[in-house]
Amino acid sequence: MSITSVVHLKDRKAEQLVEATLIDGIIRSDVEKAEADWKPFLDEQVKRMEKAGVPKHDLPQHRHWDWREKYNAAEESYLAYRMFGIECQSQMQGLMLALTVGKHCQIASQKGKDLVYVHFLAAAPWNLPSIVAEPRFSLVGSILLAVAVNLSIEAEFQGRIGLHSLRQSEDWYRNACGMTDLGPDHTVHNLRYFEMTPEQASEFLR
Repeated sequence: MSITSVVHLKDRKAEQLVEATLIDGIIRSDVEKAEADWKPFLDEQVKRMEKAGVPKHDLPQHRHWDWREKYNAAEESYLAYRMFGIECQSQMQGLMLALTVGKHCQIASQKGKDLVYVHFLAAAPWNLPSIVAEPRFSLVGSILLAVAVNLSIEAEFQGRIGLHSLRQSEDWYRNACGMTDLGPDHTVHNLRYFEMTPEQASEFLR
């Protein structure tokens, strides 16, 4: 059963906050609609960037993600996973898949303690400055990461979260979100691994 609540995104063009819906418990039809909207738009932008001579390593690194596959995998272990989305103007503006059990901190001060692991987090492609010249909405990623922190607090993990970041998102997690960069993880495609301590979580929510 899905639970909805009101959040606010920033309409970049109008430079004002607009009401959006946070969905806790995304269902299959939500994911399918998001994919139907996102993929053609993203494919078109990638073609445009390739035609403009953008180097391959600067193309959107998440362009091969298939959220339907992620939903199916999560559904098989539905007690361990939570899936969230933000909908605004009849379109999904962001999605997040979080794992609530079985992951533990690596930061020395929190070593071995439980955390919420953010498996995947993405804003709709039309919201990304790296893809379009005039993104539609901001705050999508920040709201979803705040959801992960609050999920951790609800689970009595004190706001501890962890995630592996694509290269193009590393600066955002490190500098905008204030997470600790623990370096490349050779067990997960050499992606850099980030964690948020309770103190960092409190600062982020402020």
